[in-house]
Amino acid sequence: MGGRIPVFPGMPLMFLTKLAAAVLCSATMLAAQSLPAGTAIPIMLNSTLKSGDSKAGERIEGKLMQQLVLPSGMKIKSGSHVTGHVVSAEMAGAVWRITVTFDSLQDQGRTIPLNVGLLAMAATESVFQAKTPIDAASTYESSYGWTTKQVGGDVVFRGRGYIASPEGKVGRWNGSGAWGKLTPTGDCPAADVNDQVQALWVFSTTACGVYGIADLKIAQAGSTPPIGQITLESTKDILIREGSGWLLLANAAASPANTK
Repeated sequence: MGGRIPVFPGMPLMFLTKLAAAVLCSATMLAAQSLPAGTAIPIMLNSTLKSGDSKAGERIEGKLMQQLVLPSGMKIKSGSHVTGHVVSAEMAGAVWRITVTFDSLQDQGRTIPLNVGLLAMAATESVFQAKTPIDAASTYESSYGWTTKQVGGDVVFRGRGYIASPEGKVGRWNGSGAWGKLTPTGDCPAADVNDQVQALWVFSTTACGVYGIADLKIAQAGSTPPIGQITLESTKDILIREGSGWLLLANAAASPANTK
């Protein structure tokens, strides 16, 4: 019905007025709503970041790779558009640094502002490997029955519907994606993790840091000041190709850092 409110004969004008106000209020709240702290947002970057080429203010884009189901029941569909920009790209001494921030998520006509940090990042090749069966027999089966290995080490038994680590079952697979509670280990760059079952896409429940790009590290995760600014650094030229995977985490409600 294109968002129109149906009108039936005899419907009181006051009721119509209140209904219209409620619909407008709901739409406004959805447009302005930020994601709950600790929400995992698995995205694929559709842009390439390269030291020496990337410039401050340059737009970066990506897409959400698995549907988000929030505690409120709100759903954000897979494939939703993510935008951000390069804050800076510079060389300090012998170290290259690229700083980015993610600004918004567009889903079904609404724009959700983002204030996020980075929990884990995977090179394009690592993303591809996580979607490839680890045993030869699987190549003769439907992809719904494959056994695959997540970025970070968890194993997905798609045909059996679960994800396992050396500690036992840690998540589930339901055909639409991988789900589990994040339990990052080691010196994790972002610790604002909640206790909800999260959309994991290709990442393990323990995923933390950078995978598949030698010498690259997360120098600033964006979960501490400057909030929302993610800095990656390396003593070598930085090249993060289109198709890389990023596991973002929503920060606690706060005004994102002014990056202009």
